[in-house]
Amino acid sequence: MCRNIKTLFNFDPPVTPEEVRAASLQFVRKISGFNKPSKANEAAFNCAVDEVTKVATELLDSLVTNAPLRDREVEVAKAKARTALRFRGAPAV
Repeated sequence: MCRNIKTLFNFDPPVTPEEVRAASLQFVRKISGFNKPSKANEAAFNCAVDEVTKVATELLDSLVTNAPLRDREVEVAKAKARTALRFRGAPAV
């Protein structure tokens, strides 16, 4: 899946509608192969983003967990550490 799509469930502070829409846009871009659709495909593309946003919001609203809320800053720090590990020692270009 696209690395730009972030996990949105069980965070403090909770996910915003803008974050859900951004993830939906990334998903539609990935599966359509379009970063920006042509005029001929624009309506279908935008409709797909709207529908994915709606379904994703419904999913997030219906999920339940007993796990403690995850802290966004802690998760960002973990991701940065993983990235640093992955690219450590990579030859400079």
